[in-house]
Amino acid sequence: MTQDGIDFLLDQHQQVEKLLDQVKNSVGEARQASFDELRQLLATHEAAEELILRPVTRRSVEGGDEIADARIAEENQAKDVLSQLEKLDVASVEFTTTFETFAADVQKHAHNEETYEFPSIRASQDSEDLARLETALATAEKVAPTHPHPSARSTTATAVLGPFAALLDKARDAIGKATSD
Repeated sequence: MTQDGIDFLLDQHQQVEKLLDQVKNSVGEARQASFDELRQLLATHEAAEELILRPVTRRSVEGGDEIADARIAEENQAKDVLSQLEKLDVASVEFTTTFETFAADVQKHAHNEETYEFPSIRASQDSEDLARLETALATAEKVAPTHPHPSARSTTATAVLGPFAALLDKARDAIGKATSD
């Protein structure tokens, strides 16, 4: 079965949910590894949504500007907290309490997308448009940053800063992996 752009995002929401649980229920290196995987998935997922999905929402959905603005505001808040979490020791009490609130906010954001945005996009696009949406999202994720960048607070900023941030992030990830092995 061919997947469309909305299915692609819904599948990632399920992956995020599993990773949230893994971070909550693990300790030590396993917790760090789960958090790193979650951080990367969220960073690339949200960047692709900002670059590809939000313009479709604005253009194709009644009330699209308000819907897109609300989702971007949620994403900007998540970038801020994810950036804070990234600097904390995953074994600390501060990480645990901050992560609990963050996880609830991420779940609420996904619910808002699934309730207020995705059905409207699906209704406004034909199957070819939805298939192209999946391709565009997947392509955007390949060049998206792998760490949160709170300074990129708009679709334009993400588009301009994203490729440069992605290069730096991927180098940072490689160096981190090489030094931890």
